[in-house]
Amino acid sequence: MPDTMRAVVKPAPGPGAEIRDVPIPCPGPHEALVKIRATSMCGTDLHIYRWDPWAAEHFHPTPMVFGHEYCGDVVAVGPDVSLVKVGDFVSGETHVGCGYCHLCRTGQMHLCLNMEMVGVTRPGCFAEYIAIPEQNLWLNRPDLPVEIAAIQEPFGNAVHTALSGDIAARGTLVMGCGPIGLFAVGIARASGAAPIWAVDINDYRLDLATRMGATRVINSTREDPVAAILADTDGDGADVVLEMSGAPAGIRQAFQALRVGGRISMLGLPAAPFEFDFSNLLVLKGAEVHGIFGRKMFETWYRTHTLLGEGLVDVTPLITHRMSLEEFHQGIELLIHGQAGKVILYP
Repeated sequence: MPDTMRAVVKPAPGPGAEIRDVPIPCPGPHEALVKIRATSMCGTDLHIYRWDPWAAEHFHPTPMVFGHEYCGDVVAVGPDVSLVKVGDFVSGETHVGCGYCHLCRTGQMHLCLNMEMVGVTRPGCFAEYIAIPEQNLWLNRPDLPVEIAAIQEPFGNAVHTALSGDIAARGTLVMGCGPIGLFAVGIARASGAAPIWAVDINDYRLDLATRMGATRVINSTREDPVAAILADTDGDGADVVLEMSGAPAGIRQAFQALRVGGRISMLGLPAAPFEFDFSNLLVLKGAEVHGIFGRKMFETWYRTHTLLGEGLVDVTPLITHRMSLEEFHQGIELLIHGQAGKVILYP
């Protein structure tokens, strides 16, 4: 094995990223070294690349490799590893829990108080190799396509959001059709939700929402989604709302379109605080609100395995671009302009 590898690195605070040769990591105790087969890009990577306030607060380049969605093969293990072995085909959970805090010990490791995050607070996967705690590795079936294996982590966000409450035979609104929102459309369809509204400002993504099973798509720059959904439901509104946009206007519209007593699960992250009418849109509406962070470890992974492994959700329409790691900047540009679903990179 060589001493160095190609990787996408955040060299210093500020916009941009570089492709560099960096040392191959050495797995420590209870860690495995994974040779990356495929990795995918997501909105978090875009935050880091652009260097917005969230990135400035959470990401501290030393410089450091980023990226957190991947699959690959275990090629070496550190001391005391017992859960995986050399040759295993694996994917990785981003959130590294401490295992000792109150939340970890009560089955909520995804909310760990001492959490590390792959590609944010520890080196990521936009590289040829990654060292990762064995507890964070998920064993894949050998015949699982690498593109599917690489996107299980973000798909799990959508699983956790959509299935955090009853959704079967419920009118469901997906607000925001980035990749995770698009995954959520497919999960809602597979889970028996109907009708399914998908709202976004990008026609490219709304076309993908239709392909994933949305029964009505609404471009909110041309049509009022609240009025449209109220009209479709005789004034009642959506039973379930999956808020994926993180946009203040979208969040307000999501609550406005929610029926009285309905459930809204919120994954999107606003860039800054904003004004919100709690009295009328939440308290007096009796809304059931779920804040969603990451995936339940590993309950969500088992559900993801079933939905993808049994073919209940076909995500192939969302894998729109395949590139080499060296084409990272081209993939970023596609994401910035909203002209991609999932971009897969092959180191």
